[in-house]
Amino acid sequence: MEQLRILIKKAKKGNGKAFVSAVKQYESVLYGVAKRLLSCDQDVADALQEAIMRAFENVKTLKNEQYFRTWICKILINECHKIQRDNKKLSYIDEVLTDKDNIYSHGHEFLRVELNEAINSLNHDYKVAVILYYLVGLNTREIGDFLKEPEGTIKSRLSRARAILRDQYYGREGASGNGK
Repeated sequence: MEQLRILIKKAKKGNGKAFVSAVKQYESVLYGVAKRLLSCDQDVADALQEAIMRAFENVKTLKNEQYFRTWICKILINECHKIQRDNKKLSYIDEVLTDKDNIYSHGHEFLRVELNEAINSLNHDYKVAVILYYLVGLNTREIGDFLKEPEGTIKSRLSRARAILRDQYYGREGASGNGK
């Protein structure tokens, strides 16, 4: 964490190499977020490129280096939403989760497809909360700050999303409701 803070401080002073090093620490997370919000590989690439460029241009505005991950993810999600608006449609993930660093990558292909379909069936607010919590690894307070929503709202969305997934997709197959 201290190394990241040093990199961000250097990046704020215009050091491009330090910025690239900081972004590389989160590239798989950023890719995973974009891939789950956008269905087209070209849109994913565009969103990542734009988000990284905007982040580099505005890194001086980051007040607290420890929130770099949250900050750059917010920029990326905003870029994804912009692409969705520009396409005049909501894009949902159409491909199987393939990121080998992803928590869903172990297990059987069928389960990955089923989980992907289940997450895609959630409404937008629930889906974003699930992605930020389980994929990005933000806690409910960070998600609330990020989305400018009360933490209780985020907790409620996560709870309802888990209940929907459990009830609609796993029914009586013994899925536990423990969550994370």
